[in-house]
Amino acid sequence: MSKVFSRRSIMNAIGGTAAAAGFFRPGTAVAKLKKDIEPRGSNGTLERLPTLDLDSYDDFSTATRIWINGDLTRASEQRAAEILKSHGVKPTDKVSFEDTVRWVADDPIIALRSASWQRLQWHMWQELRREFHGNFDAYMSELEAADASGPGVLELNPGIEPEYTKHEIHMQPGGYTGDPFAGHLYHYGTNNFYNGTNHQDQRHTALAGAVPVPADGKVRRILDMGCSCGQQVTALKQRFPDAEVWGIDIGAPMVRYAHMRAVDLGIDVNFRHALAEQTGFPDGHFDMVTSYILHHEVTAAASLQIVKEAHRILRPGGVFYPVDIYPSPTNRSDHGTAIRHVRDWMTHRWNHERWWNDYLTTDYIGEIARVGFTLQDAAREGVGYPMVAPGGPRNPLGIKPV
Repeated sequence: MSKVFSRRSIMNAIGGTAAAAGFFRPGTAVAKLKKDIEPRGSNGTLERLPTLDLDSYDDFSTATRIWINGDLTRASEQRAAEILKSHGVKPTDKVSFEDTVRWVADDPIIALRSASWQRLQWHMWQELRREFHGNFDAYMSELEAADASGPGVLELNPGIEPEYTKHEIHMQPGGYTGDPFAGHLYHYGTNNFYNGTNHQDQRHTALAGAVPVPADGKVRRILDMGCSCGQQVTALKQRFPDAEVWGIDIGAPMVRYAHMRAVDLGIDVNFRHALAEQTGFPDGHFDMVTSYILHHEVTAAASLQIVKEAHRILRPGGVFYPVDIYPSPTNRSDHGTAIRHVRDWMTHRWNHERWWNDYLTTDYIGEIARVGFTLQDAAREGVGYPMVAPGGPRNPLGIKPV
């Protein structure tokens, strides 16, 4: 008996990527098939969610997240402090992670905060997924038409994803690699994470504006590692319009969506489906390499290899500017304290940050020095730390090195 394959089953079988590896270049016949889905138009750079019901749910979800992150989190941390005190421990005391979790894990107030966060996260993903999968053919046709459209180039390499990249971080269904609409989900989901403050890519524009320029002023080629849905890539191109700008991500659905969004915005940037630790670019190719919240979402081994890869593909005097939650986790002033353990446990266990504990114990500053970078800025929480590749001036920014 012959088998009947639906469009959905075929796309799921190949992970939502193109059937064959290679470049999609603008100007082909496929570009004429582009179907731009904007049933409710756009608000600046953001395409509105396609239905008023989904938009209303997103408003509710955002407001609820603000309450959870604010009042409910403060109440849970106050309760954690009371529990610690009952064990003769101050929040700022250094104690073991295991003891801290054992003391607080079963408290109902702390459990309410964790359960509320997790349930909200699950419902948010399901509402978004219902829209995109419920209209599978229309959204997939839009992606396929954009693949070969310009400006910019899209390169897909099916089947390169190592096992560690398939984890469902943040409970995102299918993770960054397994759902054909991972880019759609991530973009609107992270708008919710930012509590409605990044609808015009404000966060990424600010980060792109903070990247230091090499001392010689030459910015010809830029790479953003772990680019997800491409917001920082387009922001970097807008700051450096004459530069060739690339974004890479191991999620093929991520870079497909990023490319489609850049095409819609008319921004000439390029995307490659690739690992940050194995980019495929030549030695000394880039003047600047950036990343944003990448290192805490990969294994410790991958994270250290990413630092080495950034060093390899930067030219002498080029700048590496990674930004993450804690640029130097092991150098934090609160490293190992009881209250930090409570927060890290919530992040790892209830926000499903699979590699969070690896991230907290990885010596990035040591690795940065070992591979040959010169650190130009003291690592501070929530900011990047520019590094200069060998051959460049020791301190082009006039900032005291660590």
